[in-house]
Amino acid sequence: MPACLIGLGSNLGNRRHILERAVDRLARHTDVHRMARSCWHDTAPVGGPPGQGRFLNGAALLETSLEPEALFSLLAGIETDLGRRRTARWGPRSLDLDLLLYDQLVLDTPALVVPHPRMAWRRFVLEPAAEVAGPMLHPTTGWTVARLLQHLNTAIPYVAIAGPIAAGKTRLAEKLARHLPARLIAEQLDPQRLESFYADPSGNCWAIQLEFLQQRGRLLAADLPGWSEAGGLAVSDFWFDQSLAFAGVWLPPQQQDAFRRRWEQTRLSVVRPKLTVLLDAPTDQLLERIRRRGCPAEGRLSAPWLDRIRDAIFNLAAGPDQGPLLRLINHDPEQTLAEVLAAVESMH
Repeated sequence: MPACLIGLGSNLGNRRHILERAVDRLARHTDVHRMARSCWHDTAPVGGPPGQGRFLNGAALLETSLEPEALFSLLAGIETDLGRRRTARWGPRSLDLDLLLYDQLVLDTPALVVPHPRMAWRRFVLEPAAEVAGPMLHPTTGWTVARLLQHLNTAIPYVAIAGPIAAGKTRLAEKLARHLPARLIAEQLDPQRLESFYADPSGNCWAIQLEFLQQRGRLLAADLPGWSEAGGLAVSDFWFDQSLAFAGVWLPPQQQDAFRRRWEQTRLSVVRPKLTVLLDAPTDQLLERIRRRGCPAEGRLSAPWLDRIRDAIFNLAAGPDQGPLLRLINHDPEQTLAEVLAAVESMH
């Protein structure tokens, strides 16, 4: 029988009473078995309209014979019965019941996404969840709930912005650095050299990929003094692992093993992100942004090459042991900024 992890929250009315009633409703359901719940945690609201009251949050681990969609419907019904009214996004609510994990199921439909797409970095989710489901595996990160919480507690406060060419990484990183505020770690690019490379990379592909790898290694070196500043947050307009993704697309096969060895060695001495933000957009939008920059969308910047780069980055980001990943697809820039600001706030 599948084990399922449920997140509970309330910041309207008698919060504890509402949460206790929700737990009782779940426990009494004929298709729910062997339920355990966490303590209630008093937490600050994250995102949404200002002036909200504080939340009580908790988690429940249960076994059920219900299918995922039926369990989701049960949770939504309990929310409605106990006074939930959906108004502003992330707004105040009498009851929030989230299906966080359904055993090891990975599901992405318009109606339901499992695992919950934001649970992996939210402290108000992970702290109570670790009380009842610490060993439970989060199937898309490959980490247990306990390890996700440990990462939140111990990782250096650093956010990496990843994505294909023209996804908007630098613009987002600059906005985040201003709003948070945070220390900006930006790549130093030579536009003319890059344009020459994109037009004909055959002559200097190895050299420029190695140059990018070495620069990223220097910027993210774990022994740099800036990482130890108390409370200091850093954000980069690149992701260290994108070096391997780009090299896998552009280097000839006979050079890829040698590059991977250098990447693996350098990776040992760099700071890993507390959160990676992966930006995406359809290829035609990426091409249009490239044209607006004054670059011809041809050669290695043509649609087939951009598709290969997108696939390489996304496949690497979805691989094992990458940690929490916030993927944002074709979002409005202001909505993207709000999403990432809320994610950073929820890690505190």
